[in-house]
Amino acid sequence: MMHVLDTLLPSMTHVHMLGYWIALLFAFSETVIGIGLFIPGSSALLIMGAMAAGGSFDIGDLIFFAVCGAILGDNINYAIGRKLGESISTKGFWFIRPDHIQKAHAFFERHGSKSVFLGRFVPSMKEVVPFIAGSVRMRRARFMIWNILGGIGWSLVWILPGYFFAASLNTATEWISRTGFLLLYVVAFVVIGALIKWLIVRKGQAVFLLLKSLWASFKQSFAQNKELKAYAKKHPRLVSWLAKRVNPHSVWGRPATFLFLIFVYVSFLFGGVIESLLKSEVITSIDIRVSHVLLLFRDKESVQIFWWITALGKAHLVLVIVCAVTALLWLLKKRMYLLPFWITVFGGIASSYLGKIVFHRPRPEFPVYVETSFSFPSGHATIAIALYGFLAYILIQEVHSWKKKVNIFFGAILLAILIGLSRLYLGVHYVSDILGGYLLGFLWLIVGISIAVYLGSRQTNNIVETISKKMKILVSLIVVAVMCSYVFIAIAMQPMMNLLSPTHLAPTHLAHATDVFSSDQLRYTETLTGRQQEPISFLILVQNDDVFVQNFEHAGWLLADRVDLRSMVHIVSAALYKTSYQRAPMTPSFWNAQTHVFGFEKPTDTDTVGERHHARFWDTGYIMGDGRRVFVGTVSFDNQIKWGITHQISPDIDTERETLFHDLQSAGVISGYTKEKTVDPDLGKNFTGDQFFTDGQLYVIQFESV
Repeated sequence: MMHVLDTLLPSMTHVHMLGYWIALLFAFSETVIGIGLFIPGSSALLIMGAMAAGGSFDIGDLIFFAVCGAILGDNINYAIGRKLGESISTKGFWFIRPDHIQKAHAFFERHGSKSVFLGRFVPSMKEVVPFIAGSVRMRRARFMIWNILGGIGWSLVWILPGYFFAASLNTATEWISRTGFLLLYVVAFVVIGALIKWLIVRKGQAVFLLLKSLWASFKQSFAQNKELKAYAKKHPRLVSWLAKRVNPHSVWGRPATFLFLIFVYVSFLFGGVIESLLKSEVITSIDIRVSHVLLLFRDKESVQIFWWITALGKAHLVLVIVCAVTALLWLLKKRMYLLPFWITVFGGIASSYLGKIVFHRPRPEFPVYVETSFSFPSGHATIAIALYGFLAYILIQEVHSWKKKVNIFFGAILLAILIGLSRLYLGVHYVSDILGGYLLGFLWLIVGISIAVYLGSRQTNNIVETISKKMKILVSLIVVAVMCSYVFIAIAMQPMMNLLSPTHLAPTHLAHATDVFSSDQLRYTETLTGRQQEPISFLILVQNDDVFVQNFEHAGWLLADRVDLRSMVHIVSAALYKTSYQRAPMTPSFWNAQTHVFGFEKPTDTDTVGERHHARFWDTGYIMGDGRRVFVGTVSFDNQIKWGITHQISPDIDTERETLFHDLQSAGVISGYTKEKTVDPDLGKNFTGDQFFTDGQLYVIQFESV
């Protein structure tokens, strides 16, 4: 969540305290009479609350400044009401017409003093009710009480949802580590998507009619405004030009304006992805870690499923589909679509190929099969939007049923997502490759739709109603031919699949164990974006995985279950009923862009999932001269569950380090050890915002051989 915000918006961390004053200004401006109608203060505070979850703001300070701004704005309205209430009530003020004030009067009379509090949460009342309170000479002390309560409530209502949503999303992102939890994401995505589609089918047309009515009322309000009338007389050419830009009946009016604005916005997004790629910013850090995380999901069955999905974007099938669609549009006399269709598809293909040549980005390190071209942008993602998006546009234009239009729209989105996901799962693209391909395809889709609109390609006749029986048979044969081609291409072109992962590679020898820290970054764990977390506190040399697990179990530290559907249900049940689950799954962490391979836990006297000792270890891929493998790890004490999905850690991680060492030593599994300082004393935060402090010491331990 936070990384998307950082891409779309300027980072507030660069302006320090100014960010809080901006929050105060947004809250103040939205509540001032006549201005609040046009200031998206609520939305801004929602976004800033989300940014606070990523550390850009202190949440308490942000709420304080927003409350102050809201209170100041209301007091301005109150003062205006006391001095100019009667005059403004009869004549209006700027865009606040007398009927608005009359509605606010009725609201105030119905709710009394508490209307100052309640009106704060009603969009059309929040800036008018304080004005009414001033005009009726409401006692300032009573006004201030309700005003302060309303300002606090309003700020919390807009800031906290953004904060908790972003924080929960960040935490959920870190939990993507096992197939079972991936299944939960898929189910949640499908359910939410189906719900949204159902709402649009049921209520979408009514909402569009409401928006159309509001827009008509808004235009009427503008037309009746004296200041705007005077401005229009002084600048007739500018007003005429603006009127043409929003004319719904002209191709160069509202359609061209909307398409142009969307094109510019998507162009900036695409440019942002390229900039992040060239500067190796946050998104490229996510690329590597997501690529390694997805290695954990690979199995033969899933690889086969995603191969059939990715085959939908293969060049051979794309050529077949383009020829088939061209034939269908010609036979069905929908030839106005042909030129924009060709431009969209072949423009997307050509620009994607050119991008690969320009950027020369290598493919991910561990693909399921080898692709010979470069990685950025993804040609499959480009085609998913350009080809299938334009086909969806044609179908939406040609069907009458609102439900069918919505189903086609969501079907195209689902297909594009699946094609992009297949490229990630098969390990042949990075996340930024897919995002760049989507945006590039969308740019060409906008170009194609713009040309189609210009050529007058919108037709009201339904395809089924305008074709004969023989033509239906011919159309069906073409569709069947495309489907047969798809099956043939998917089977005949299937490459040799390779499920190799980093853990299967031949290890590298080390002269000294601490040589594993070839860079300062490797001395720390990290978040999905590569931000440093706790320093590594254990470096263990062991014969093999079995000995590693046996020694920990002998010391009283149990191997944690993997995150899957069964373990998730179990841990939720244990948290709700405060029952024992001594091998509960653990929130994964990253080291060297990889998730931990072993998680161990030791129960406390309470024996609940909310409180326990945790240790995470990574296989470095190195071995010593005597054949011992090298593992690195960290420890923490989890004292409670927060947000319902992860733990809050105790800040004293050094005590946990000593606890684990004492347990291993008492179990007699250590043959030798040293204690070294690898980093400076540190005070920091983990990915969920929990603070920790450490002296920077590290145990290098040799386990007894079996």
